[in-house]
Amino acid sequence: MKFLDQAKVCVRSGAGGAGAVSFRREKFIEFGGPDGGDGGRGGDVWIECVDGLNTLIDYRYQQHFKAGTGGHGMGRNRSGAKGADVVLKVPAGTEILEEDGETLIADMTRVGERFRLMKGGNGGFGNTHFKSSTNQAPRRANPGQEAEEKWLWLRLKLIADAGLVGLPNAGKSTFLATVTAAKPKIADYPFTTLHPGLGVVRVDAREFVLADIPGLIEGAHEGVGLGDRFLGHVERCRVLLHLVDGTDENPAAAYKVVRRELAAYGDELADKPEIVALSKVDALDDATRDKRLKALGRAAKKTPLALSSASGEGVERALRALLRTIDGANEPDPSDLPAEPAERWRP
Repeated sequence: MKFLDQAKVCVRSGAGGAGAVSFRREKFIEFGGPDGGDGGRGGDVWIECVDGLNTLIDYRYQQHFKAGTGGHGMGRNRSGAKGADVVLKVPAGTEILEEDGETLIADMTRVGERFRLMKGGNGGFGNTHFKSSTNQAPRRANPGQEAEEKWLWLRLKLIADAGLVGLPNAGKSTFLATVTAAKPKIADYPFTTLHPGLGVVRVDAREFVLADIPGLIEGAHEGVGLGDRFLGHVERCRVLLHLVDGTDENPAAAYKVVRRELAAYGDELADKPEIVALSKVDALDDATRDKRLKALGRAAKKTPLALSSASGEGVERALRALLRTIDGANEPDPSDLPAEPAERWRP
C-alpha cells in the first residue's frame, strides 16, 4: 500500500426536504383540512478515527463526498425520511484543516473518536404546520434548508513515542531495521527513504513506537530536497534521536544543519528532548572516532553516544536512553497535580 499523508477532499452535507401542500380528500369527511407533512432533514458529514489504517491513500481516488438529501413531505401528514449520513474514515493522528491549510478544525488522535464536520439542512414545514384558527386552509409550505459544501485538507501525522532525525545516509533506516521488525529500504545513496516508517521497539520488557522520516538537507524548510513536509510526523514524538554520520569529516556541521532546519520548521520541534548519537562508528579507527565524538559533543553541548547498527555497539544504550526520556515525558508535572488537602487541626 502506498503511503499518503495529505489529501484534499470536497464534502457536502445533505439538503433538507421540502414540506408538502396537501389537503384531506376523503368521503364523508365534510371539513378535511390540510395534511401536508414536513420534509426530512439532510444527512450529516462525519469523520471517524478507525483502527487498521495508517495512510490516506483512499482519498486519492475519491475526493468528493456527499450526504443524502432529506425526503420531501407528503400528504396524510407523512414526513420525509432523513438523508443518509456520510462518514470519512481516517487513521489515528489525522488533522482536519480548512481549505487555507492552516485553520485546524479537528485533530483525530484516538480510535473511535467521531466529529461532525457539517450538519445537514433542516426539512421544510408542510402546510399542516401553518394551520390556525384564522387560516384553516393554508396553501404554503417551506422549502428545505440548503446544503453546505466546502473543501478540506486531511493531514496525517504519525503517532510515535520517539523519532529519528538526521541528514540522508545517517543510518536512520538501518537503525530502525535493527531494533524493530520494520523492513525499510536501505542503500548506499541519499534519499533512500521516501516515506516515513514506523516500528515497535522492545527493550527491557517494554515497548515503544519509533518513527523514521526521510533525511533533511540544508534549505529543507524552503523545499530543497524532499523539503520538511515529513517533519510533521515527529511533532507528536516525545523525544528525538539525532543520528550524525560518523564517516562525515565534519560531524559538527552536519549536526548544525539539521538543528537549523528543525528551528526553521517551528512548532517547538527544536525544543523537544534530543539524544545525539554518532553512527557508523564501526567504520572508524580509535583516533578518528574520539576526534569526531569530541567535535560533535562541542556542537551539541552534550555527550553524544557512539552507535553502530551493524555491530550493535551502543544500540541498547540508545534505546534505554530513549525509554527513560519517554517515561519522564509521561510523568505529570508536579505543578499540575492537585494540592493535597491540609490535615484538619485537632485539639
